Amino acid sequence: MHNMKSYVAGVALLFTTCAVAGVYEDMIHAVKNDDERTVSELLKRGVDVDSVSPEGESLLTLAIKGGKVSLIKMLLEARPKINTPNLHGETPLMLAAFKGQTDIVRLLLDKGAAVNHSGWTPLMYAATSNRIDIARILIARGADVNATSDNGTTALMMAAREGHAPMVLLLLEHGADVNHKTKFGYSALELALDREMREIADILIGAGAEQ
Repeated sequence: MHNMKSYVAGVALLFTTCAVAGVYEDMIHAVKNDDERTVSELLKRGVDVDSVSPEGESLLTLAIKGGKVSLIKMLLEARPKINTPNLHGETPLMLAAFKGQTDIVRLLLDKGAAVNHSGWTPLMYAATSNRIDIARILIARGADVNATSDNGTTALMMAAREGHAPMVLLLLEHGADVNHKTKFGYSALELALDREMREIADILIGAGAEQ
C-alpha cells in the first residue's frame, strides 16, 4: 500500500511538473510571437514575469528583440526585474539602446532601468550603433560618459572604432576622456587609425588626443 501511494504521488508530481513546464514554454512562445492575448492570459494565471528561456533570455528581453511597444508595456506592468542581464551580460536597456528603440528606452528608464552599472553600459551600446537620440537621452538621465567595460573600453572608443563622427562629437561635448586607454594600451585615436578612420582621427586630435 505504501509503495502504491508513493507511486501515485510520483506520477502526480510528474504530471504537475510537465504541466508547469508546458505553461512556461507557452509563455515564451507567445512573447516571441508578439501574442499579447496569450501573454495577458498567462500572466493572469500566475506565470512568472521573470521567466527565462532556455537560451537565458528574459521575457522582457525577448519582447524588446521583437520591438512591440504594447507588449513591452504589458510586461512592465507586471513588474519584472528590469535590470536582469541575459547570458551575454546585456540588460533590456542595453538591447533597446543598441536597436535604436527610443520609445522603449524611455519606458525602461521611467520604470527604473539602470543607466549605469559595471561592465558594458547602455551608452556604450548606443555609441556602437550610432543612436544619437538615445545617447542624448541616456546622458540626460545621468549616464557616465567615461564608464569603462571590464577591459577598459569606453563609449568614445566604440564610436571612434565604428567611425561614427556625430557620436564622437557628442561624447566629447559631454566630457569624454579623449586620452583614456584600454587595459591593452589602446586609445580612441589608435582604434580610429587602426581602421583608417581619418575623419574621426582628426576630430580626436582636434580635441587634444595625444599622438
